[in-house]
Amino acid sequence: MAASELYTKSARVWIPDAEEVWKSAELTKDYKNDDASLQLLLEDGANIEYKLDKKIKNLPYLRNPDILVGENDLTALSYLHEPAVLHNLKVRFIDSKLIYTYCGIVLVAINPYETLPIYGTDIINAYSGQNMGDMDPHIFAVAEEAYKQMARDERNQSIIVSGESGAGKTVSAKYAMRYFATVSGSASEANVEEKVLASNPIMEAIGNAKTTRNDNSSRFGKYIEIGFDSRYRIIGANMRTYLLEKSRVVFQADEERNYHIFYQLCASSHLPEFKALRLSSANDFLYTRQGRSPVIDGVDDTKELCTTRNAFTLLGINESYQMGLFQVLAAILHLGNVEIKDKDSDSSLIPPNNRHLTAFCELVGVTYQDMAQWLCHRKLKTATETYIKPLPRLQATNARDALSKHIYAKLFNWIVEHVNKALITNVKQHSFIGVLDIYGFETFEINSFEQFCINYANEKLQQQFNMHVFKLEQEEYMKEQIPWTLIDFYDNQPCINLIEAKMGILDLLDEECKMPKGSDDSWAQKLYNTHLKTCSLFEKPRMSNRAFIIQHFADKVEYQCEGFLEKNKDTVNEEQINVLKASKKFDLLVELFQDELKATSPTGQVPGTGGRTRLSIKPGKSRETSSKEHKKTVGCQFRNSLQMLMETLNATTPHYVRCIKPNDFKLAFSFDPKRAVQQLRACGVLETIRISAAGFPSRWTYQEFFSRYRVLMKQKDVLPDKKLTCRNVLEKLVQDKDKYQFGKTKIFFRAGQVAYLEKLRADKLRVACIRIQKTIRCWLARKKYLRMRSAAITIQRFTRGYQARCLAKFLRRTQAATIIQKYQRMVVERKRYRQKQAAALAMQTILRAYLARQKYKALLREHKAVIIQKRIRGWLARCWYKRCLHSIVYLQCCIRRMKARRELKKLKIEARSVEHFKKLNKGMENKIMQLQRKVDDQHKENRVISEKLIGLETSYGAESERLRGELNRLRGVEEDAKNKANQVTSLLEELERLKRELTVTQQEKKTIEDWAQTYRDEMEKMVSELKDQNGLLKKDKDDLNRLIQEQSQQMTEKMARAITQETQQLVTDLNEERSRYQNLLTEHLRLEEKYDDLKEEIALSSNVSKPGHRRTDSTHSSNESEYTYNSEYTELEEGSRASEDVTRGIDTSLTLKLQKRLTELEQEKQSLRDELENKEEQFQRARARDDAEFKKARGAELEYESLKRQELESENKKLKHDLAEMRRSLLGDAATAAGAPGSPAYNVLLDQLNASCEELEVRKEEVLILRSQLVSQKEAMHHKDEKETMTEPSIFVEDVSKLKDADELKQAYIGLKDTNRLLEHQLQTQRRGYDNEVEALRGELQNVKEENNRQQQLLAQNLQLPPEARIEASLQHEITRLTNENLDLMEQLEKQDRTIRKLKKQLKVYSKRIGEMGAGQTEGQTSPGQMVEEPIHPVNIPRREKDFQGMLEYKKEDELKLVKNLILELKPRGVAVNLIPGLPAYILFMCLRHADYVNDDQKVRTLLTSTINSIKKILKKRGDDFETVSFWLANTCRFLHCLKQYSGDEAFMKHNTTRQNEHSLSNFDLAEYRQVISDLAIQIYQQLIKCMENILQPMIVSGMLEHETIQGVSGVKPTGLRKRTSSIADEGTYTLDSILRQLSTFHSIMCQHGTDPELIKQVVKQQFYIIGAVTLNNLLLRKDMCSWSKGMQIRYNVSQLEEWLRDKGLMTCGAKETLEPLIQAAQLLQVKKKTDEDAEAICSMCHALTTAQIVKVLNLYTPVNEFEERVSVAFIRTIQTRLRDRCESPQLLMDTKMIYPVTFPFNPSSLALETIQIPSSLNLGFLTRV
Repeated sequence: MAASELYTKSARVWIPDAEEVWKSAELTKDYKNDDASLQLLLEDGANIEYKLDKKIKNLPYLRNPDILVGENDLTALSYLHEPAVLHNLKVRFIDSKLIYTYCGIVLVAINPYETLPIYGTDIINAYSGQNMGDMDPHIFAVAEEAYKQMARDERNQSIIVSGESGAGKTVSAKYAMRYFATVSGSASEANVEEKVLASNPIMEAIGNAKTTRNDNSSRFGKYIEIGFDSRYRIIGANMRTYLLEKSRVVFQADEERNYHIFYQLCASSHLPEFKALRLSSANDFLYTRQGRSPVIDGVDDTKELCTTRNAFTLLGINESYQMGLFQVLAAILHLGNVEIKDKDSDSSLIPPNNRHLTAFCELVGVTYQDMAQWLCHRKLKTATETYIKPLPRLQATNARDALSKHIYAKLFNWIVEHVNKALITNVKQHSFIGVLDIYGFETFEINSFEQFCINYANEKLQQQFNMHVFKLEQEEYMKEQIPWTLIDFYDNQPCINLIEAKMGILDLLDEECKMPKGSDDSWAQKLYNTHLKTCSLFEKPRMSNRAFIIQHFADKVEYQCEGFLEKNKDTVNEEQINVLKASKKFDLLVELFQDELKATSPTGQVPGTGGRTRLSIKPGKSRETSSKEHKKTVGCQFRNSLQMLMETLNATTPHYVRCIKPNDFKLAFSFDPKRAVQQLRACGVLETIRISAAGFPSRWTYQEFFSRYRVLMKQKDVLPDKKLTCRNVLEKLVQDKDKYQFGKTKIFFRAGQVAYLEKLRADKLRVACIRIQKTIRCWLARKKYLRMRSAAITIQRFTRGYQARCLAKFLRRTQAATIIQKYQRMVVERKRYRQKQAAALAMQTILRAYLARQKYKALLREHKAVIIQKRIRGWLARCWYKRCLHSIVYLQCCIRRMKARRELKKLKIEARSVEHFKKLNKGMENKIMQLQRKVDDQHKENRVISEKLIGLETSYGAESERLRGELNRLRGVEEDAKNKANQVTSLLEELERLKRELTVTQQEKKTIEDWAQTYRDEMEKMVSELKDQNGLLKKDKDDLNRLIQEQSQQMTEKMARAITQETQQLVTDLNEERSRYQNLLTEHLRLEEKYDDLKEEIALSSNVSKPGHRRTDSTHSSNESEYTYNSEYTELEEGSRASEDVTRGIDTSLTLKLQKRLTELEQEKQSLRDELENKEEQFQRARARDDAEFKKARGAELEYESLKRQELESENKKLKHDLAEMRRSLLGDAATAAGAPGSPAYNVLLDQLNASCEELEVRKEEVLILRSQLVSQKEAMHHKDEKETMTEPSIFVEDVSKLKDADELKQAYIGLKDTNRLLEHQLQTQRRGYDNEVEALRGELQNVKEENNRQQQLLAQNLQLPPEARIEASLQHEITRLTNENLDLMEQLEKQDRTIRKLKKQLKVYSKRIGEMGAGQTEGQTSPGQMVEEPIHPVNIPRREKDFQGMLEYKKEDELKLVKNLILELKPRGVAVNLIPGLPAYILFMCLRHADYVNDDQKVRTLLTSTINSIKKILKKRGDDFETVSFWLANTCRFLHCLKQYSGDEAFMKHNTTRQNEHSLSNFDLAEYRQVISDLAIQIYQQLIKCMENILQPMIVSGMLEHETIQGVSGVKPTGLRKRTSSIADEGTYTLDSILRQLSTFHSIMCQHGTDPELIKQVVKQQFYIIGAVTLNNLLLRKDMCSWSKGMQIRYNVSQLEEWLRDKGLMTCGAKETLEPLIQAAQLLQVKKKTDEDAEAICSMCHALTTAQIVKVLNLYTPVNEFEERVSVAFIRTIQTRLRDRCESPQLLMDTKMIYPVTFPFNPSSLALETIQIPSSLNLGFLTRV
């Protein structure tokens, strides 16, 4: 293709730039072959002229089309050159925030300097099992590719991670190891994968340090081999280290640190266990303060030390060894602080009692004198003598630092060795994956021996890399049968020969080290003489004689020769080592140097002052080396270890990871092009590009080429053979046949050809777009014109009508104005007249009233004055009369007193005289006699009077009470009189006050009259204003009413929403609880499987030959194991005992690991068992409460029954004599209690008799020995059964009268008594229930009244609040009320549940008791004499043929056969097609019914246990067969439904027929087994989902994402070396139709098996969730799938899934909602993504996607055609800003392992058990129908 065709106007090119390395420009005119320059337009708008070299025509690099920019694989670019690579990496890193990019077989990783959420377990699961090109580039993809090739090719793998310091090598290697640990797991159950990961913090602590480029830079290289067993599970690891930077121990540059472990110890020096180390701050020690940066931002060294110690513990290094390590490290720090002073010019000394040297000696256990001696002296040996020579201060200081470095190197090697021991296991290694974390190419201003070794290693790795890339290219060409032409690529073998060949640089260096007087200068001269003229890669600097230049593959590097010899020798004073080895107190130090040999210089010279760094080499083999090996130089050792590494890598399949450091300032997502290009050149990425570009870098399959460039073909060019079609079209489009080659399955293109084809395609599409735009614009313009014309006509019509209406309106207004003026003037005049009239009348009224009041007041005053004078004069007269009366009375008293005194005096004198006594005694005796007679008379009268007195006293008492009441009344009247007298005084005072107030009132009257006139005027004005305000208030009132109605409606809606939200929350909580419970079941099943595996392994291990064997317990039977939680613990104990018995025959380490794992399982099971015991305790407490309530209720019944029993016993004795009386009583009872036939009591009695008849029919076989006594009764009952239409109670009496003898009468009477007692009990129960209901209704009525009052109060309060507060208060009150109602309803529901459980138990107790009583009575009716006298003749008894009762009888020994034929060997396909659904469940339940019928507890338990264990066994055996799992899920659910339907619970019997109710279980409550079977159903459901997921998983990505359901919508973009899975449906590729067919298959199988419809809905919902989650996760991890056309494909595929749901009638199952995130992601790909309005629309639309998912899709959005536009960074930031307030999980991917909690709604069967026929094909002939 000619350059003139490519370099046309508007073509974009790359030109060199000093700042940005490469700058984009655009041609402003076409290029012609003879042009000397190009006219270019830069992106900033500047025009420049680009000069061309006429000889070589150095045309600038062409830029790739925009649709190729941002590709996952750099080899997919059409133009492969440096600027294209750099620009692609920059776009992905800056714009899309993607740090990984493929470059052929290399993964380029750019350090983001920011933590990214792309390394979680969900990401690992997403990449697991995927092809490398199917997903976006990632370190996990490389790890998965290595893991997959190891398993597929049976070949060891290697992952080579390289890059500069700070580029992220260590982190990448760490993530690769984490991937292996997560995906593969551990084979030995000893947490090997955790140990492998735990080695990272240890190696980082002792081998990493802060540098100016990286805060956690690895200062050594390491190669970790992760071992796998034959099942590709991790069994161990091994680590090899290279080139530890020992010089960092004693010296650090500015802003750098020593190794992390030193700072961790210093930061933790305050801990008690570190007090003996005598440490302090890091600034106090020379070895840690030289860099002046002891702290790293964001790093807590104390916590890091805890992490390191935990890692040591995990790897088996105990506390004592850890403290020994820390002791050695502290000793190194103290040694660095030992100060050495000059003694003279040739000697030095250490001052005595140096505290740091003392601390060093105490820590390592050596003497102070010996160490001080040999730090300042050295020993020289000759052939005959040994000399001790003092050292100058500088040499002594260097010797001290050499010792510190040597001790640290030994400690480092010791730790690495013990880490390897901890990671090695006894399991045989089948294969391994090596992870090489090694330094990249280095070049500094001053390069020394370290950089030389590093670059030498990189030369070897680059050579291996080039050969591998070349080999892969050759294999690809040969596979496609394309002629292979040798590709010229850079071979760095000459450079390697220059370094390692004979007489090479390393050889000359070793030779110079052996020379007695060898020096760096002499070695430099040897280099010049040997290589300067013979090797073009070796150069000498112009201005230096102590340096040399090597042309490496990446760049020229100048090395300074100074220090090369000393670093290559790496010597240390032998006497210092001997002093340390002589330590007797510190065993660890002796262990470090136990293999230490003499390491002095071969020449015996004193080590001089060294350079900045020293190196330590850890050989690849064991430390047990010979003396000769130990004397090797550093260069020789490094060359040998590097050779071993290359041999290892060459024996494996390598995978390359190149880490790039984007900037030197550790800025997040900042890209420095200069630094990036420098590293790309150094790491070999550009060399890979050059090798690819030299051949045919672009490769398309024929199908992909046809799909992409179909637009360039004409219809006649399209042939049935697509390969021939592509060949013909390509020959027409590209004339030069050298630009492409046709392979077997692919078309190979030279560089630039794809860009040319893309240009032709874009031009063709552009022409088509212009034609479409032209047509559309014409149609739009015409449509716009027609709309404008119609609009103009409409406007004219409306304008003219408006003008006419305006004229008519004006005329009407003029006439109305005249009328209004007339009436208004009339109203004004009338109003003025009425106001004047009213004023005159008011004045007259006021004046006349005033005069009348004045006259009235004068008359009133005169009248009151007369009254006052009258009262005063009367009062004065009464006062004078009282004084006179008082004086008269006093005078009379005084005179009478005087006369009385005189009379008294006279009487006293007479009494003293004798004559007086004599006169008195005369006639005294007669008088005494008379008096005696009078006394007798008086006694008689006294008795009469006493009687009268008693009567009088009674009347007197009543009269006294009356008088006392009257007295109290009078006293009250007196008190009132006194009070009124007091009131008179107060009234007089009030009168005086009123007179004063009257005067004041008269004064104020005039003022008030004046004010009244003013007030009247104001009031009239106010009335008018109030009328206006009243009108406004009415209007406001209407508005408020309307607002209140609206608020009420809103409040109702809010309440409804609140209730809905609360309901949804409750449903969510319920689902979460179910999910947790089912997850526990899953974990329990997983532990069971692990436990079974462990038992199998132990069993296999026990097969090792050993004497004796363990005897099996005879009482143990596997068939009798019950499915209970205790049995699991028992099995676990037995497993542990078994493991103890076989430990002698197996490896000890394996036994310990198994025992440890068993202990962990025991702990886990113990926790599960504790939780279950807690649940059981709660259940037992609840059951105990129910039992207590039942006992209380039962107590009265027992007492009543005992009394009745006694009564019956007494009545039985008189039964014959009272027969007639009993008949009359029965007639009376029937007339009064039973009533007419049809009454409730009569019906109950009739039902009881019918039930007794049926019970007798069933128990005929059991009571044959009583046939003579029961024949008549049976006939009577049979006669009763035949006359079911009986209408009169007298018939029942006649039947009773037909009974033959007393026993029959007694039995009938007892039955009747029992029936009456039952009726009485039911009546009492009904009465109590009625009373309780009345009380409840009264309580509810009272509550309603209280609630009504509270509502009225609340309404009154709310009316006083403002509208906003009123709504809020009302809403709050309503929410509170609804919450209380919900709580009440929940309490009622719990109460109902408890009542139902209690009634169930009572019913079972009654049933069992009735059966026992019936059997006891039957036995009691037959005496021994009767049995002897009446022999049994069962054959003579006429029997009626029994009906089938829906039960199956089997013998106990046939149970294993039943389980085997019905479960283990049953073929689901035949049962599902030929027989009724759920037949095994029905058969098992019918067998269970018979076991319940015969009341065989053991048989019920063993049958259920065997059934459960057998179902588990068949599922474990064929758990990957969807049909088998679905079949047993359907049958388990049906069995569970049968247990519920026939349990006797009313809640499950609502839909039963009468016959089905008769088949209910009678003796056993199987509620606990129902829970166990429900758990089993949950496990089967999860197994079904897992099986279904395994089938669907391979189809989802191909069918939903990659397959083009709508052909031609999405064109395929070019692919790179990492070929993606084809999106074209080739043969064998899954399509959407494959998914739909598989879904239909699942649905039809479940329907055939009779799975419950609700359960099918849940399965379909889970299926659709898996489809949506897997599709969305792959979309989020595949940049090539995020385009507009792919969004359309996804939308179409989702619509097809919805159509499938409609066809199956499953739209209401919730499956569509699970696809909502995928639908929104597809919509996000299709909507506009430019403006703020688009951002707002996206935020509102994508509510089911998280912020991370939305941003990820926008970052990944990639145009497939040039007409699409990329999403700008500003738009993505706008989206992030709008969504930052969302409260959501930061997780990027959906959880594909999530399973919705399953429920099993009760689904009763209408199938009658007695109609079920057992086919002979089931081989169940041993079952007998009952």
